[in-house]
Amino acid sequence: MGRRRLLQPSLWDIAAMCSCQQHSGTANSTSAPKDAISFRVEDMTCGHCAGTIKKAIEGQLPGSAVTADPASKLVSVVGAADFSAIKSIVTGAGYTPSPDRVS
Repeated sequence: MGRRRLLQPSLWDIAAMCSCQQHSGTANSTSAPKDAISFRVEDMTCGHCAGTIKKAIEGQLPGSAVTADPASKLVSVVGAADFSAIKSIVTGAGYTPSPDRVS
């Protein structure tokens, strides 16, 4: 029998992963409604990260609707008016929200 070659991820693949090691290729890429609070989360790198952020915000702000797109690093929240509260929730979930909203 021949020798097997082990495939290893590239350095780029490793750097782009979050520490959970549970990655999904799916992303929620929709345009944000005009009344949404939108901001960037640069350390949101995969579908798992996006799901964690979405679950944290929707869990603490009932009635809000969240879209999180790891490809664009954009999070949009509808139904919540307090950006500082949203940033605090995202920080508590282990991520770093941008200090300013995206228009």
